[in-house]
Amino acid sequence: MMLRSLVASLLSVIAFNTFAAYPDKSIKFLVPWPPGGATDQVARLLVQPLTKELGVSVFVENKGGAGGNIGTQAFLQDKPDGYSILMATSSTNAAGPHLFANQGFDPAKDFTPVVLVCTIPNIMVVPASSPWNSLKDLMNDAKQNPGKFTYGSAGIGASQHLAGAQFKTVTGLDIRHVPYKGSGPAALDLMAGHIDMMMDTGSMANIKGGKLKALGVASEKRIPELPNVPTMKEAGAPMVANAWYGVMLPASAPKDVTEKLNKAFNKVLKDPEVQKSLQGIGAQVDGGSVAEFTKFSQSEIKRYEGIVNMSGAPKE
Repeated sequence: MMLRSLVASLLSVIAFNTFAAYPDKSIKFLVPWPPGGATDQVARLLVQPLTKELGVSVFVENKGGAGGNIGTQAFLQDKPDGYSILMATSSTNAAGPHLFANQGFDPAKDFTPVVLVCTIPNIMVVPASSPWNSLKDLMNDAKQNPGKFTYGSAGIGASQHLAGAQFKTVTGLDIRHVPYKGSGPAALDLMAGHIDMMMDTGSMANIKGGKLKALGVASEKRIPELPNVPTMKEAGAPMVANAWYGVMLPASAPKDVTEKLNKAFNKVLKDPEVQKSLQGIGAQVDGGSVAEFTKFSQSEIKRYEGIVNMSGAPKE
């Protein structure tokens, strides 16, 4: 009896020390998109406060390509010990299964959701030099010139792709899709005038900097950061399209590590400065429990089936 008690006590001590020891080295925050896009922006706004909260260095590593799939596949090859965490998105972990015949991973089975960070609405943006000053201008010109104009995206299945396809569906316009290896490169080509428009979640800084013009926000109501920009519905294209960003671990990640990361992220997301920074890029800050994000992420896979079908985006 005494031996059993001693063994139980030792196991409790080991379990406690394992939990208490994490983290004791740097944590890689993997972003499966190139630098500059919304996913990258969100992750980089979190690394400094996370470093302070966790007591170890948290750094971003970008690994883009194939609509976020290459980086996500690479992430799943890392050890599931919490020292490699993923900035998952609605593109990779909800829309992807309905857009790719062989995505290389199963969003429903291969991940442990940690926390929902934020959601950002897509904004219709055009170059500052564009002659279009309203969505009506754009739609009239595109109607008169079918197939002439282009919209960019971060790649097949990205939120920009789906929002652009949805825009084509609700307006009946013929606009050509130009996929890039991330929204950062797409935005650079947009500002240079190589493409004509983009529905984007990461262009707030360029809008405020006068490099891009915002013609409509794909949200239910106007957003505080752009109070004078109408919703897409107000501007003549009734649609809502946003993207969500959340932290995930591999499916076999330890529960105690998952809970500790959830607690840390929630504390960071409640910080007024962090909230201000995220709201500054047009984000609605979320947070919440592991269970809540698990339920949400699973339901989003089903919801995006309808969004993909409605958008008319072809399966790759």
